[in-house]
Amino acid sequence: MKILIVEDDFTNRKIMQKILSAYGECDMAFDGNEAIEAFRQSLEEKKPYDLICMDIMMPNMDGQEALAHIRKLEKDSAVAARNEVKIIMTTALDDPKNVVASLKSGAASYIVKPISKQKLFDEIAKLGLFASTGA
Repeated sequence: MKILIVEDDFTNRKIMQKILSAYGECDMAFDGNEAIEAFRQSLEEKKPYDLICMDIMMPNMDGQEALAHIRKLEKDSAVAARNEVKIIMTTALDDPKNVVASLKSGAASYIVKPISKQKLFDEIAKLGLFASTGA
Protein backbone atom coordinates (compact mmCIF):
# COMPACT_ATOMS: atom_id res chain seq x y z
CA MET A 1 0.00 0.00 0.00
CA LYS A 2 1.26 3.51 -0.82
CA ILE A 3 0.30 6.08 1.82
CA LEU A 4 0.51 9.87 2.10
CA ILE A 5 0.31 11.42 5.57
CA VAL A 6 -0.60 15.12 5.48
CA GLU A 7 -0.23 16.74 8.88
CA ASP A 8 1.33 20.01 10.02
CA ASP A 9 2.09 18.75 13.53
CA PHE A 10 5.41 16.89 13.62
CA THR A 11 4.43 14.60 16.49
CA ASN A 12 1.14 13.58 14.85
CA ARG A 13 2.98 12.91 11.55
CA LYS A 14 5.50 10.66 13.30
CA ILE A 15 2.79 8.76 15.21
CA MET A 16 0.84 8.07 12.03
CA GLN A 17 4.00 7.07 10.19
CA LYS A 18 4.89 4.64 12.97
CA ILE A 19 1.41 3.09 12.88
CA LEU A 20 1.16 2.86 9.08
CA SER A 21 4.71 2.07 7.97
CA ALA A 22 4.21 -1.65 8.65
CA TYR A 23 1.49 -1.65 5.98
CA GLY A 24 3.18 0.26 3.20
CA GLU A 25 5.42 3.02 1.97
CA CYS A 26 4.63 6.27 3.79
CA ASP A 27 5.32 9.70 2.35
CA MET A 28 4.69 12.81 4.42
CA ALA A 29 3.54 16.35 3.65
CA PHE A 30 3.33 19.39 5.93
CA ASP A 31 0.33 21.12 4.34
CA GLY A 32 -2.17 21.00 1.49
CA ASN A 33 0.27 22.48 -1.02
CA GLU A 34 2.81 19.72 -0.37
CA ALA A 35 0.03 17.12 -0.48
CA ILE A 36 -1.13 18.26 -3.91
CA GLU A 37 2.43 18.24 -5.24
CA ALA A 38 3.08 14.73 -3.86
CA PHE A 39 -0.22 13.50 -5.30
CA ARG A 40 0.44 15.08 -8.70
CA GLN A 41 3.87 13.46 -8.81
CA SER A 42 2.44 10.05 -7.89
CA LEU A 43 -0.03 10.31 -10.79
CA GLU A 44 2.70 11.35 -13.22
CA GLU A 45 4.86 8.40 -12.13
CA LYS A 46 1.86 6.05 -12.49
CA LYS A 47 2.30 5.04 -8.84
CA PRO A 48 -0.78 6.57 -7.22
CA TYR A 49 -1.46 6.58 -3.52
CA ASP A 50 -3.87 4.02 -2.10
CA LEU A 51 -4.52 6.03 1.06
CA ILE A 52 -4.17 9.64 2.17
CA CYS A 53 -4.60 10.59 5.83
CA MET A 54 -5.05 14.37 5.83
CA ASP A 55 -5.50 16.90 8.61
CA ILE A 56 -8.29 19.43 8.03
CA MET A 57 -6.70 22.41 9.78
CA MET A 58 -3.26 23.25 8.36
CA PRO A 59 -1.37 26.41 7.42
CA ASN A 60 -1.07 27.66 3.82
CA MET A 61 -3.77 25.35 2.41
CA ASP A 62 -6.17 23.40 4.60
CA GLY A 63 -7.26 19.82 4.10
CA GLN A 64 -10.66 20.71 2.62
CA GLU A 65 -9.08 22.74 -0.17
CA ALA A 66 -6.38 20.12 -0.81
CA LEU A 67 -9.06 17.42 -0.98
CA ALA A 68 -10.90 19.37 -3.69
CA HIS A 69 -7.66 19.81 -5.68
CA ILE A 70 -6.82 16.11 -5.41
CA ARG A 71 -10.26 15.09 -6.67
CA LYS A 72 -9.92 17.57 -9.56
CA LEU A 73 -6.49 16.13 -10.46
CA GLU A 74 -8.03 12.64 -10.53
CA LYS A 75 -10.89 13.85 -12.73
CA ASP A 76 -8.51 15.66 -15.09
CA SER A 77 -6.40 12.50 -15.30
CA ALA A 78 -9.47 10.36 -16.05
CA VAL A 79 -9.09 8.26 -12.89
CA ALA A 80 -12.16 6.03 -12.60
CA ALA A 81 -14.24 6.60 -9.46
CA ARG A 82 -13.52 3.07 -8.23
CA ASN A 83 -9.78 3.80 -8.47
CA GLU A 84 -9.81 7.12 -6.62
CA VAL A 85 -7.46 7.37 -3.66
CA LYS A 86 -9.14 6.69 -0.32
CA ILE A 87 -8.86 9.81 1.82
CA ILE A 88 -9.34 9.82 5.58
CA MET A 89 -9.64 13.32 6.99
CA THR A 90 -8.33 13.88 10.50
CA THR A 91 -9.38 16.69 12.80
CA ALA A 92 -9.02 17.89 16.36
CA LEU A 93 -12.55 19.30 16.15
CA ASP A 94 -15.54 17.04 16.60
CA ASP A 95 -17.48 19.43 14.39
CA PRO A 96 -20.28 17.97 12.26
CA LYS A 97 -19.96 20.83 9.71
CA ASN A 98 -16.34 19.90 8.92
CA VAL A 99 -17.17 16.22 8.75
CA VAL A 100 -20.12 16.72 6.40
CA ALA A 101 -18.09 19.11 4.22
CA SER A 102 -15.26 16.56 3.98
CA LEU A 103 -17.55 13.71 3.03
CA LYS A 104 -19.39 15.85 0.44
CA SER A 105 -16.03 16.86 -1.06
CA GLY A 106 -15.01 13.27 -1.59
CA ALA A 107 -13.36 12.07 1.61
CA ALA A 108 -13.98 8.40 2.30
CA SER A 109 -13.93 8.81 6.08
CA TYR A 110 -12.78 10.94 8.98
CA ILE A 111 -11.18 10.41 12.38
CA VAL A 112 -11.32 12.76 15.35
CA LYS A 113 -7.95 13.17 17.11
CA PRO A 114 -6.27 11.84 19.11
CA ILE A 115 -5.78 9.03 16.63
CA SER A 116 -5.34 5.58 18.10
CA LYS A 117 -3.91 2.62 16.25
CA GLN A 118 -7.22 0.75 16.54
CA LYS A 119 -9.32 3.70 15.31
CA LEU A 120 -7.08 4.09 12.28
CA PHE A 121 -7.08 0.35 11.50
CA ASP A 122 -10.86 0.19 11.82
CA GLU A 123 -11.32 3.02 9.30
CA ILE A 124 -8.81 1.54 6.85
CA ALA A 125 -10.49 -1.86 7.09
CA LYS A 126 -13.90 -0.25 6.38
CA LEU A 127 -12.37 1.15 3.18
CA GLY A 128 -11.30 -2.34 2.12
CA LEU A 129 -7.59 -1.57 2.05
CA PHE A 130 -6.82 -4.49 4.32
CA ALA A 131 -9.00 -7.16 5.82
CA SER A 132 -8.09 -7.46 9.47
CA THR A 133 -8.02 -4.86 12.20
CA GLY A 134 -5.58 -4.72 15.03
CA ALA A 135 -2.01 -5.96 14.68
